[in-house]
Amino acid sequence: MMETIKRQRLLFESLTMAVNASPDKTAIIAEGKAYSYKELYETAVKLANSLISRGFKRGDRCVIFMDNTWECATSIYATSIAGGVFVVVNPQTKTDKLEFIINDCAATILISDAHLFNIYSPLISACPSLKCVISSGDIDGLQNTGSSILGFNDFIGQSQVCLPRINIITKDLAALIYTSGSTGNPKGVMQTHLSMRFAMHSIIEYLRLSPDDSILLVLPIAFDYGLYQLLMSVDLGATLVLERSFTYPAQIFSRITDSSATVFPGVPTIFSILLSMHARTPITFESITRVTNTAAALPPEYISTLREIFPNALIYKMYGLTECKRVCYLEPELLNTKPASVGKAIPGTEVFILGEDGEPVQTGETGILYVRGSHIMSGYWNQAEISNEVLVDGILPGEKFLCTKDWFKMDADGDLYFQGRSDDIIKTRGEKVSPVEVENVIYGIRGVREVAVIGVKDDLLGQAIKCFIVIDKDSDLSIRKIREICVNKLENFMVPKYYEIVDALPKTNTGKISKKGMQ
Repeated sequence: MMETIKRQRLLFESLTMAVNASPDKTAIIAEGKAYSYKELYETAVKLANSLISRGFKRGDRCVIFMDNTWECATSIYATSIAGGVFVVVNPQTKTDKLEFIINDCAATILISDAHLFNIYSPLISACPSLKCVISSGDIDGLQNTGSSILGFNDFIGQSQVCLPRINIITKDLAALIYTSGSTGNPKGVMQTHLSMRFAMHSIIEYLRLSPDDSILLVLPIAFDYGLYQLLMSVDLGATLVLERSFTYPAQIFSRITDSSATVFPGVPTIFSILLSMHARTPITFESITRVTNTAAALPPEYISTLREIFPNALIYKMYGLTECKRVCYLEPELLNTKPASVGKAIPGTEVFILGEDGEPVQTGETGILYVRGSHIMSGYWNQAEISNEVLVDGILPGEKFLCTKDWFKMDADGDLYFQGRSDDIIKTRGEKVSPVEVENVIYGIRGVREVAVIGVKDDLLGQAIKCFIVIDKDSDLSIRKIREICVNKLENFMVPKYYEIVDALPKTNTGKISKKGMQ
């Protein structure tokens, strides 16, 4: 029996509201199969009760190492209902990193997919905190290995559909979101029910979403950008069209048409593929009314073509980081007048730009961006020293600001312009150069598909600018032409010294271009 809950303090309470309002409405379409809000609620509650019966307690961590599937979505809500902390890990993660995450957060439950058995099976004995391993998919062959793995559906079994009474409050942790950063082991970003619900509602507000929307998700749920599509969709009582990836674009295109999807969250690497395909054979998706981008800067040169592909869509450029989910967004109506901007702080928050001396910079000057708001993380799990480096004293006693360590400029209207990561800024000829500024010029060259700009050691210049470029297969673009355009459009000290055309650029699991190891 479903319980009527009118409050919405905790993350999972969005689901109880949605199921009471529209139990038969489609909540999730996973790989073409539709699941109602009633099915999502009942499966999540039954799984939560099964976890509790296995000793899962308030505040315990559950690692969810899965593809974008129905089981993954239900596991997230089940963990929350059981009073625990969900830790969603990208299914492309290898054994060593998975082991680190499980041991770092002392997870008691691991939920995964049968096809990932070879990755996680060595950890059943290597991670002493694990009490239970649950697997979706065909586990018949896995049980012959001697491993104590429980099937997802069997584990749920005949558990009751009765919402458990767990005494958790908004300040309790809801999730640990592991982020690799630029170096070292991944860090667990601690997000509470309060911080996640605040961020979710702020984003829903500025994206102008409604219960009638249908969000297409091809990004990993392990990526917080992907995770929030699920959370926002359920909070709205909308529909999430859940796909494993963007590996097969033709299948995704069919899914957009069949589901009449209205929201398309993407990253520049996905939009780059779309633009390349559109150049060969025009594609158009009229049902899409919102296109969103974050994770990396969306080159201004992409905008006009994206409008051809999504003729009825508002296009949102955004900037954020895992430590506070989202920082700012550009009103889509300003794309033409401010194509290089990522806009203002999200509703209910503030941003500041400070110089290296800690004082506010003048309009148009470059400084480090600081964020104030309820969406800021509580810190990094078991990393007090590193937490104190980015969570700095705020205006009120005991309040903390988030230091993004990213370089920004702000114009007279208060709109922000990303200049680069603090460890990406190139110091050459005594000047500071934003890789993004150079990349935007190169992205504007016809035939360029992707570009990454870095600084390399140079005895004379301090650092020399080097660019790696992926060009379209049918393009005859040359390094000489690229250099010529850079000379014409960039200040002398910003013109790259080195150019290299490559077949592809390295990517992270979330589709970002990874500059780590480039030289």
